[in-house]
Amino acid sequence: QNRSFQAVVSTQSGHYGRAQQGEVAEPVVNFLKWFYHFIEKREIYHVENMYEDGYYKISDFYFKDKTWPAPDVVQGIVEEKDEASIFMILYRELYYRHIYARLKPTLEHRFDSYANYCELFSYLLTAEEPVKIELPNKWLWDIIEEFVYQFQNFQQFKSKAGKINDEEKSMLRDDEDNVWKVTAVLNILLQLTEKCNINQQLIAMEKGEAITEEIAGEFGMKPIYTMTGFFSLVGLLRLYVLLGDYHMALSCIEHVQFKDKDMMALVPACQITANYYAGFAYLMIRKYGNTIQLYQHILGYMQRTKQFFQNRSFQADDINKKNEQMLALLAIASTFCPLRLDESVNIQIKEKQGDKVARIQHGDMAVYDDLFFSGCPKFLSPVVSENPTSPFGSSGPRGLQLQVFKAEVEQQRLIPTLRSFLKLYTSIPISKLAKFLDMHENEVRCCLMAFKHKKEKSTDCDSALIPLL
Repeated sequence: QNRSFQAVVSTQSGHYGRAQQGEVAEPVVNFLKWFYHFIEKREIYHVENMYEDGYYKISDFYFKDKTWPAPDVVQGIVEEKDEASIFMILYRELYYRHIYARLKPTLEHRFDSYANYCELFSYLLTAEEPVKIELPNKWLWDIIEEFVYQFQNFQQFKSKAGKINDEEKSMLRDDEDNVWKVTAVLNILLQLTEKCNINQQLIAMEKGEAITEEIAGEFGMKPIYTMTGFFSLVGLLRLYVLLGDYHMALSCIEHVQFKDKDMMALVPACQITANYYAGFAYLMIRKYGNTIQLYQHILGYMQRTKQFFQNRSFQADDINKKNEQMLALLAIASTFCPLRLDESVNIQIKEKQGDKVARIQHGDMAVYDDLFFSGCPKFLSPVVSENPTSPFGSSGPRGLQLQVFKAEVEQQRLIPTLRSFLKLYTSIPISKLAKFLDMHENEVRCCLMAFKHKKEKSTDCDSALIPLL
Protein backbone atom coordinates (compact mmCIF):
# COMPACT_ATOMS: atom_id res chain seq x y z
CA GLN A 1 0.00 0.00 0.00
CA ASN A 2 2.86 2.38 0.78
CA ARG A 3 4.22 1.83 -2.72
CA SER A 4 0.84 2.63 -4.25
CA PHE A 5 0.70 5.87 -2.27
CA GLN A 6 4.13 6.87 -3.46
CA ALA A 7 3.27 5.98 -7.06
CA VAL A 8 0.31 8.35 -7.02
CA VAL A 9 2.17 11.08 -5.21
CA SER A 10 5.01 10.95 -7.71
CA THR A 11 2.60 11.85 -10.55
CA GLN A 12 1.81 15.07 -8.75
CA SER A 13 5.09 16.78 -9.62
CA GLY A 14 4.61 19.60 -12.10
CA HIS A 15 0.80 19.56 -11.90
CA TYR A 16 0.30 22.30 -9.33
CA GLY A 17 -1.03 25.58 -10.60
CA ARG A 18 1.28 28.10 -12.19
CA ALA A 19 1.91 31.43 -10.53
CA GLN A 20 -1.08 33.71 -10.85
CA GLN A 21 -0.60 37.06 -12.49
CA GLY A 22 -0.80 40.19 -10.34
CA GLU A 23 -0.21 40.71 -6.68
CA VAL A 24 -1.95 38.84 -3.89
CA ALA A 25 -3.97 41.20 -1.66
CA GLU A 26 -2.19 42.16 1.56
CA PRO A 27 -4.91 40.76 3.90
CA VAL A 28 -4.62 37.42 2.10
CA VAL A 29 -0.82 37.47 2.45
CA ASN A 30 -1.12 38.22 6.17
CA PHE A 31 -3.70 35.48 6.61
CA LEU A 32 -1.49 32.91 4.88
CA LYS A 33 1.58 33.86 6.90
CA TRP A 34 -0.27 33.62 10.23
CA PHE A 35 -2.00 30.43 9.17
CA TYR A 36 1.38 28.92 8.33
CA HIS A 37 2.83 30.11 11.64
CA PHE A 38 0.02 28.66 13.78
CA ILE A 39 0.03 25.30 11.97
CA GLU A 40 3.79 24.98 12.31
CA LYS A 41 3.64 25.94 16.01
CA ARG A 42 0.67 23.60 16.57
CA GLU A 43 -1.43 26.34 18.17
CA ILE A 44 -4.73 24.53 17.68
CA TYR A 45 -6.97 27.29 19.08
CA HIS A 46 -5.74 29.86 16.54
CA VAL A 47 -5.74 27.33 13.70
CA GLU A 48 -9.38 26.55 14.49
CA ASN A 49 -10.38 30.22 14.48
CA MET A 50 -8.58 30.94 11.23
CA TYR A 51 -10.01 27.85 9.54
CA GLU A 52 -13.63 28.17 10.69
CA ASP A 53 -13.86 31.94 10.39
CA GLY A 54 -10.99 33.58 8.50
CA TYR A 55 -10.73 31.12 5.60
CA TYR A 56 -14.41 31.34 4.66
CA LYS A 57 -14.60 35.12 5.06
CA ILE A 58 -11.59 35.65 2.81
CA SER A 59 -13.01 33.15 0.30
CA ASP A 60 -16.27 35.12 0.16
CA PHE A 61 -14.59 38.52 -0.12
CA TYR A 62 -11.59 37.88 -2.39
CA PHE A 63 -12.18 34.57 -4.14
CA LYS A 64 -15.92 34.30 -4.71
CA ASP A 65 -15.53 33.48 -8.40
CA LYS A 66 -11.84 32.67 -8.73
CA THR A 67 -9.21 30.37 -7.23
CA TRP A 68 -7.06 31.05 -4.21
CA PRO A 69 -3.40 31.83 -5.05
CA ALA A 70 -1.67 28.90 -6.73
CA PRO A 71 0.27 26.60 -4.37
CA ASP A 72 3.67 27.61 -5.73
CA VAL A 73 2.80 31.29 -5.13
CA VAL A 74 1.80 30.54 -1.54
CA GLN A 75 4.98 28.53 -1.04
CA GLY A 76 6.91 31.70 -1.83
CA ILE A 77 4.70 33.89 0.38
CA VAL A 78 5.22 31.75 3.50
CA GLU A 79 8.86 31.03 2.55
CA GLU A 80 8.41 27.28 2.76
CA LYS A 81 11.25 25.43 1.00
CA ASP A 82 9.59 22.02 0.83
CA GLU A 83 6.51 21.70 -1.42
CA ALA A 84 5.78 18.36 0.31
CA SER A 85 5.57 19.96 3.77
CA ILE A 86 2.37 19.35 5.72
CA PHE A 87 1.36 23.01 5.43
CA MET A 88 1.58 22.89 1.64
CA ILE A 89 -0.38 19.61 1.55
CA LEU A 90 -3.10 21.17 3.71
CA TYR A 91 -3.13 24.36 1.66
CA ARG A 92 -3.56 22.37 -1.56
CA GLU A 93 -6.47 20.53 0.07
CA LEU A 94 -8.17 23.89 0.69
CA TYR A 95 -7.17 25.16 -2.76
CA TYR A 96 -8.81 22.27 -4.63
CA ARG A 97 -11.79 22.15 -2.29
CA HIS A 98 -12.47 25.81 -3.10
CA ILE A 99 -12.36 25.02 -6.82
CA TYR A 100 -14.92 22.24 -6.37
CA ALA A 101 -17.18 24.49 -4.29
CA ARG A 102 -17.04 27.74 -6.28
CA LEU A 103 -15.76 26.88 -9.77
CA LYS A 104 -15.78 23.99 -12.23
CA PRO A 105 -12.83 21.62 -11.72
CA THR A 106 -10.92 20.44 -14.78
CA LEU A 107 -9.83 16.83 -15.14
CA GLU A 108 -6.31 17.95 -14.22
CA HIS A 109 -7.69 19.47 -11.00
CA ARG A 110 -9.42 16.16 -10.21
CA PHE A 111 -6.20 14.20 -10.74
CA ASP A 112 -4.09 16.65 -8.72
CA SER A 113 -6.56 16.77 -5.85
CA TYR A 114 -6.59 12.97 -5.60
CA ALA A 115 -2.80 12.89 -5.60
CA ASN A 116 -2.75 15.49 -2.83
CA TYR A 117 -5.19 13.47 -0.71
CA CYS A 118 -2.97 10.42 -1.18
CA GLU A 119 0.00 12.46 0.00
CA LEU A 120 -1.94 13.67 3.04
CA PHE A 121 -3.11 10.20 4.03
CA SER A 122 0.32 8.77 3.34
CA TYR A 123 1.71 11.34 5.79
CA LEU A 124 -0.60 9.93 8.48
CA LEU A 125 -0.53 6.24 7.62
CA THR A 126 3.11 5.59 6.77
CA ALA A 127 4.60 7.45 9.74
CA GLU A 128 6.65 5.21 12.02
CA GLU A 129 5.43 7.19 15.04
CA PRO A 130 2.42 9.50 15.50
CA VAL A 131 2.77 12.80 13.65
CA LYS A 132 3.03 15.86 15.84
CA ILE A 133 0.61 18.08 13.94
CA GLU A 134 -2.75 19.02 15.45
CA LEU A 135 -5.85 20.02 13.48
CA PRO A 136 -9.37 21.08 14.54
CA ASN A 137 -12.01 18.32 14.51
CA LYS A 138 -14.07 20.34 12.02
CA TRP A 139 -11.19 20.42 9.54
CA LEU A 140 -10.54 16.68 9.93
CA TRP A 141 -14.22 15.99 9.24
CA ASP A 142 -14.20 18.30 6.21
CA ILE A 143 -11.17 16.47 4.80
CA ILE A 144 -12.91 13.07 4.98
CA GLU A 145 -16.24 14.44 3.75
CA GLU A 146 -14.61 16.24 0.83
CA PHE A 147 -12.56 13.15 -0.05
CA VAL A 148 -15.75 11.08 -0.41
CA TYR A 149 -17.55 13.93 -2.20
CA GLN A 150 -14.78 14.34 -4.78
CA PHE A 151 -14.82 10.59 -5.42
CA GLN A 152 -18.57 10.79 -5.94
CA ASN A 153 -18.18 13.80 -8.21
CA PHE A 154 -15.50 12.07 -10.28
CA GLN A 155 -17.64 8.96 -10.82
CA GLN A 156 -20.55 11.13 -11.93
CA PHE A 157 -18.21 13.01 -14.27
CA LYS A 158 -17.00 9.76 -15.85
CA SER A 159 -20.56 8.47 -16.27
CA LYS A 160 -21.43 11.43 -18.54
CA ALA A 161 -19.45 10.12 -21.50
CA GLY A 162 -21.22 12.40 -23.96
CA LYS A 163 -19.96 15.53 -22.20
CA ILE A 164 -16.29 14.47 -22.00
CA ASN A 165 -14.07 15.87 -24.77
CA ASP A 166 -11.44 13.87 -26.65
CA GLU A 167 -8.53 15.26 -24.61
CA GLU A 168 -10.20 14.25 -21.35
CA LYS A 169 -11.03 10.79 -22.72
CA SER A 170 -7.38 10.37 -23.64
CA MET A 171 -6.28 11.42 -20.13
CA LEU A 172 -8.70 8.92 -18.58
CA ARG A 173 -7.46 6.10 -20.84
CA ASP A 174 -3.82 6.92 -19.99
CA ASP A 175 -4.53 6.99 -16.24
CA GLU A 176 -2.13 4.33 -14.92
CA ASP A 177 -2.68 5.14 -11.24
CA ASN A 178 -6.43 4.42 -11.27
CA VAL A 179 -7.28 7.84 -9.91
CA TRP A 180 -10.42 7.85 -7.73
CA LYS A 181 -10.85 4.09 -8.08
CA VAL A 182 -13.53 2.81 -5.69
CA THR A 183 -11.35 0.09 -4.16
CA ALA A 184 -8.53 2.58 -3.51
CA VAL A 185 -10.89 5.04 -1.79
CA LEU A 186 -12.42 2.30 0.37
CA ASN A 187 -8.96 0.98 1.23
CA ILE A 188 -7.73 4.39 2.39
CA LEU A 189 -10.75 4.91 4.64
CA LEU A 190 -10.41 1.42 6.09
CA GLN A 191 -6.71 1.97 6.83
CA LEU A 192 -7.54 5.22 8.64
CA THR A 193 -10.00 3.35 10.89
CA GLU A 194 -7.52 0.55 11.59
CA LYS A 195 -4.58 2.87 12.30
CA CYS A 196 -6.19 4.07 15.54
CA ASN A 197 -8.20 0.93 16.44
CA ILE A 198 -11.33 3.08 16.43
CA ASN A 199 -13.77 0.16 16.65
CA GLN A 200 -11.95 -1.23 19.69
CA GLN A 201 -12.08 2.23 21.26
CA LEU A 202 -15.83 2.51 20.62
CA ILE A 203 -16.45 -0.94 22.13
CA ALA A 204 -14.48 0.06 25.23
CA MET A 205 -16.40 3.35 25.55
CA GLU A 206 -19.67 1.45 25.21
CA LYS A 207 -18.61 -0.69 28.18
CA GLY A 208 -17.56 2.38 30.15
CA GLU A 209 -13.88 1.45 30.08
CA ALA A 210 -11.04 3.97 29.98
CA ILE A 211 -9.17 4.22 26.68
CA THR A 212 -5.64 2.98 27.20
CA GLU A 213 -2.73 2.46 24.84
CA GLU A 214 -3.38 -1.28 25.06
CA ILE A 215 -6.79 -0.70 23.46
CA ALA A 216 -6.10 2.22 21.12
CA GLY A 217 -2.48 1.56 20.27
CA GLU A 218 0.23 4.19 20.07
CA PHE A 219 -1.46 6.05 17.22
CA GLY A 220 -4.96 5.80 18.67
CA MET A 221 -3.90 7.81 21.72
CA LYS A 222 -3.44 10.89 19.52
CA PRO A 223 -6.59 12.95 18.75
CA ILE A 224 -5.71 13.50 15.09
CA TYR A 225 -5.69 9.73 14.47
CA THR A 226 -8.71 8.93 16.64
CA MET A 227 -10.93 11.60 15.10
CA THR A 228 -9.78 10.90 11.54
CA GLY A 229 -10.52 7.21 12.12
CA PHE A 230 -13.96 7.96 13.55
CA PHE A 231 -14.86 10.31 10.70
CA SER A 232 -13.66 7.64 8.26
CA LEU A 233 -16.32 5.28 9.67
CA VAL A 234 -18.95 7.85 8.70
CA GLY A 235 -17.23 8.25 5.33
CA LEU A 236 -17.48 4.49 4.79
CA LEU A 237 -21.16 4.57 5.81
CA ARG A 238 -21.83 7.24 3.19
CA LEU A 239 -19.80 5.52 0.50
CA TYR A 240 -21.45 2.12 0.93
CA VAL A 241 -24.91 3.73 0.87
CA LEU A 242 -24.02 5.49 -2.39
CA LEU A 243 -22.98 2.09 -3.78
CA GLY A 244 -26.22 0.48 -2.58
CA ASP A 245 -24.64 -1.90 -0.05
CA TYR A 246 -26.80 -1.05 2.96
CA HIS A 247 -25.89 -3.94 5.25
CA MET A 248 -22.18 -3.21 4.81
CA ALA A 249 -22.87 0.49 5.40
CA LEU A 250 -24.56 -0.23 8.72
CA SER A 251 -21.84 -2.67 9.77
CA CYS A 252 -19.35 0.22 9.59
CA ILE A 253 -21.21 2.06 12.37
CA GLU A 254 -22.07 -1.03 14.41
CA HIS A 255 -20.39 0.38 17.51
CA VAL A 256 -21.27 4.05 16.99
CA GLN A 257 -23.67 5.61 19.49
CA PHE A 258 -26.01 8.19 17.98
CA LYS A 259 -26.24 10.38 21.05
CA ASP A 260 -25.88 14.10 21.61
CA LYS A 261 -22.90 13.64 23.92
CA ASP A 262 -21.13 11.09 21.75
CA MET A 263 -17.92 11.65 19.77
CA MET A 264 -20.04 12.40 16.71
CA ALA A 265 -21.60 15.46 18.36
CA LEU A 266 -18.20 17.23 18.36
CA VAL A 267 -18.90 18.18 14.73
CA PRO A 268 -22.60 18.88 14.02
CA ALA A 269 -22.19 18.40 10.26
CA CYS A 270 -20.82 14.89 10.88
CA GLN A 271 -23.75 14.11 13.17
CA ILE A 272 -26.29 15.19 10.54
CA THR A 273 -24.55 13.30 7.73
CA ALA A 274 -24.29 10.09 9.76
CA ASN A 275 -27.96 10.22 10.79
CA TYR A 276 -29.10 10.87 7.22
CA TYR A 277 -27.20 7.98 5.62
CA ALA A 278 -27.84 5.55 8.48
CA GLY A 279 -31.56 6.38 8.39
CA PHE A 280 -31.68 5.84 4.65
CA ALA A 281 -29.88 2.50 4.95
CA TYR A 282 -32.40 1.37 7.57
CA LEU A 283 -35.24 2.45 5.26
CA MET A 284 -33.87 0.33 2.41
CA ILE A 285 -33.56 -2.79 4.60
CA ARG A 286 -37.11 -2.19 5.88
CA LYS A 287 -36.22 -1.22 9.46
CA TYR A 288 -38.59 1.73 9.40
CA GLY A 289 -38.71 2.08 13.19
CA ASN A 290 -34.98 2.80 13.26
CA THR A 291 -35.33 5.32 10.43
CA ILE A 292 -38.12 7.13 12.28
CA GLN A 293 -36.24 7.31 15.57
CA LEU A 294 -33.00 8.47 13.96
CA TYR A 295 -34.70 11.16 11.88
CA GLN A 296 -36.89 12.37 14.73
CA HIS A 297 -33.80 12.75 16.87
CA ILE A 298 -31.68 14.61 14.33
CA LEU A 299 -34.51 16.79 12.95
CA GLY A 300 -35.26 17.93 16.49
CA TYR A 301 -31.57 18.67 17.00
CA MET A 302 -31.43 20.65 13.74
CA GLN A 303 -34.48 22.64 14.74
CA ARG A 304 -32.90 23.55 18.09
CA THR A 305 -29.58 24.57 16.50
CA LYS A 306 -31.03 26.23 13.41
CA GLN A 307 -29.67 29.66 14.29
CA PHE A 308 -26.14 28.26 14.62
CA PHE A 309 -26.13 27.02 11.02
CA GLN A 310 -27.91 30.08 9.57
CA ASN A 311 -24.99 32.20 10.78
CA ARG A 312 -22.70 30.09 8.59
CA SER A 313 -23.91 30.61 5.05
CA PHE A 314 -21.47 28.04 3.65
CA GLN A 315 -23.24 25.33 5.72
CA ALA A 316 -26.83 26.57 5.70
CA ASP A 317 -27.68 25.36 2.18
CA ASP A 318 -26.36 21.85 2.80
CA ILE A 319 -28.12 21.60 6.15
CA ASN A 320 -31.43 22.83 4.71
CA LYS A 321 -31.18 20.30 1.89
CA LYS A 322 -30.56 17.44 4.33
CA ASN A 323 -33.55 18.64 6.37
CA GLU A 324 -35.81 18.47 3.28
CA GLN A 325 -34.48 15.03 2.31
CA MET A 326 -35.02 13.55 5.76
CA LEU A 327 -38.57 14.92 5.96
CA ALA A 328 -39.40 13.20 2.65
CA LEU A 329 -37.90 9.88 3.82
CA LEU A 330 -39.58 10.20 7.22
CA ALA A 331 -42.93 10.66 5.46
CA ILE A 332 -42.32 7.34 3.66
CA ALA A 333 -41.21 5.49 6.79
CA SER A 334 -44.15 6.74 8.85
CA THR A 335 -46.68 5.43 6.28
CA PHE A 336 -45.08 1.97 6.43
CA CYS A 337 -44.62 1.98 10.21
CA PRO A 338 -47.01 4.37 12.00
CA LEU A 339 -45.25 5.44 15.18
CA ARG A 340 -45.99 8.48 17.24
CA LEU A 341 -43.95 11.45 16.01
CA ASP A 342 -42.81 14.44 18.02
CA GLU A 343 -45.16 17.36 17.54
CA SER A 344 -42.43 19.63 16.10
CA VAL A 345 -41.43 16.99 13.54
CA ASN A 346 -45.06 16.25 12.69
CA ILE A 347 -45.62 19.95 11.98
CA GLN A 348 -42.61 20.03 9.64
CA ILE A 349 -43.89 16.99 7.70
CA LYS A 350 -47.35 18.56 7.33
CA GLU A 351 -45.83 21.83 6.12
CA LYS A 352 -43.40 20.28 3.61
CA GLN A 353 -44.99 16.97 2.60
CA GLY A 354 -48.56 17.14 3.90
CA ASP A 355 -50.23 17.02 0.47
CA LYS A 356 -48.18 13.99 -0.59
CA VAL A 357 -48.94 12.10 2.62
CA ALA A 358 -52.64 12.79 2.07
CA ARG A 359 -52.42 11.45 -1.50
CA ILE A 360 -50.74 8.27 -0.23
CA GLN A 361 -53.59 7.76 2.23
CA HIS A 362 -55.99 7.99 -0.71
CA GLY A 363 -54.11 5.24 -2.56
CA ASP A 364 -51.88 7.27 -4.90
CA MET A 365 -48.82 5.00 -5.10
CA ALA A 366 -46.99 7.27 -7.60
CA VAL A 367 -46.32 9.72 -4.77
CA TYR A 368 -43.79 7.29 -3.32
CA ASP A 369 -41.59 7.85 -6.39
CA ASP A 370 -41.59 11.61 -5.79
CA LEU A 371 -40.78 11.25 -2.11
CA PHE A 372 -38.02 8.71 -2.81
CA PHE A 373 -36.34 10.91 -5.43
CA SER A 374 -36.67 13.94 -3.12
CA GLY A 375 -34.97 12.14 -0.25
CA CYS A 376 -32.48 9.68 -1.71
CA PRO A 377 -28.75 10.40 -2.23
CA LYS A 378 -27.05 10.46 -5.63
CA PHE A 379 -26.21 6.79 -6.07
CA LEU A 380 -23.07 5.55 -7.79
CA SER A 381 -22.16 2.53 -9.84
CA PRO A 382 -18.99 0.77 -8.64
CA VAL A 383 -18.09 0.28 -12.31
CA VAL A 384 -18.42 3.08 -14.86
CA SER A 385 -18.81 1.87 -18.42
CA GLU A 386 -18.66 3.87 -21.64
CA ASN A 387 -21.18 1.44 -23.15
CA PRO A 388 -24.42 3.38 -23.77
CA THR A 389 -26.42 0.21 -23.05
CA SER A 390 -26.10 0.46 -19.29
CA PRO A 391 -27.29 -2.43 -17.12
CA PHE A 392 -28.93 0.18 -14.91
CA GLY A 393 -31.15 1.53 -17.68
CA SER A 394 -31.49 5.15 -18.75
CA SER A 395 -31.89 6.43 -15.18
CA GLY A 396 -28.69 4.73 -13.93
CA PRO A 397 -28.08 3.42 -10.39
CA ARG A 398 -30.78 5.74 -9.06
CA GLY A 399 -33.39 4.00 -11.21
CA LEU A 400 -32.21 0.58 -10.03
CA GLN A 401 -32.58 1.59 -6.37
CA LEU A 402 -36.05 2.97 -7.14
CA GLN A 403 -37.04 -0.41 -8.61
CA VAL A 404 -35.94 -2.13 -5.38
CA PHE A 405 -37.91 0.40 -3.34
CA LYS A 406 -41.04 0.13 -5.54
CA ALA A 407 -41.09 -3.65 -5.11
CA GLU A 408 -41.44 -3.06 -1.37
CA VAL A 409 -44.11 -0.39 -1.95
CA GLU A 410 -46.14 -2.86 -3.99
CA GLN A 411 -45.96 -5.39 -1.17
CA GLN A 412 -47.07 -2.69 1.28
CA ARG A 413 -49.89 -1.41 -0.95
CA LEU A 414 -52.82 -2.97 0.95
CA ILE A 415 -51.35 -2.63 4.45
CA PRO A 416 -52.77 0.88 5.19
CA THR A 417 -56.24 -0.34 4.18
CA LEU A 418 -55.87 -3.50 6.24
CA ARG A 419 -54.69 -1.45 9.21
CA SER A 420 -57.75 0.83 9.00
CA PHE A 421 -60.15 -2.15 9.08
CA LEU A 422 -58.28 -3.84 11.93
CA LYS A 423 -58.55 -0.64 13.96
CA LEU A 424 -62.31 -0.57 13.48
CA TYR A 425 -62.96 -4.16 14.55
CA THR A 426 -61.96 -6.01 17.71
CA SER A 427 -62.29 -9.20 15.67
CA ILE A 428 -63.44 -9.81 12.10
CA PRO A 429 -63.79 -13.03 10.07
CA ILE A 430 -61.46 -13.31 7.07
CA SER A 431 -64.49 -13.94 4.85
CA LYS A 432 -66.00 -10.59 5.85
CA LEU A 433 -62.68 -8.76 5.42
CA ALA A 434 -62.31 -10.35 1.97
CA LYS A 435 -65.69 -8.91 0.94
CA PHE A 436 -64.69 -5.44 2.11
CA LEU A 437 -61.45 -5.66 0.14
CA ASP A 438 -63.05 -7.38 -2.83
CA MET A 439 -60.43 -10.14 -2.70
CA HIS A 440 -60.31 -13.92 -2.37
CA GLU A 441 -59.98 -15.24 1.18
CA ASN A 442 -56.61 -16.88 0.44
CA GLU A 443 -55.25 -13.56 -0.87
CA VAL A 444 -56.45 -11.78 2.28
CA ARG A 445 -54.83 -14.45 4.45
CA CYS A 446 -51.50 -13.92 2.61
CA CYS A 447 -51.84 -10.16 3.07
CA LEU A 448 -52.44 -10.57 6.79
CA MET A 449 -49.37 -12.77 7.16
CA ALA A 450 -47.30 -10.24 5.21
CA PHE A 451 -48.68 -7.46 7.40
CA LYS A 452 -47.70 -9.35 10.56
CA HIS A 453 -44.20 -10.08 9.24
CA LYS A 454 -43.52 -6.53 8.07
CA LYS A 455 -44.93 -4.99 11.24
CA GLU A 456 -42.55 -7.07 13.38
CA LYS A 457 -39.54 -6.25 11.19
CA SER A 458 -40.29 -2.55 10.70
CA THR A 459 -40.75 -1.84 14.42
CA ASP A 460 -37.71 -3.86 15.50
CA CYS A 461 -35.58 -0.95 16.77
CA ASP A 462 -31.99 -1.38 17.90
CA SER A 463 -32.08 0.22 21.34
CA ALA A 464 -28.29 0.10 21.64
CA LEU A 465 -27.90 2.26 18.57
CA ILE A 466 -30.85 4.62 18.67
CA PRO A 467 -31.24 7.12 21.51
CA LEU A 468 -34.37 6.63 23.59
CA LEU A 469 -36.79 9.46 22.86
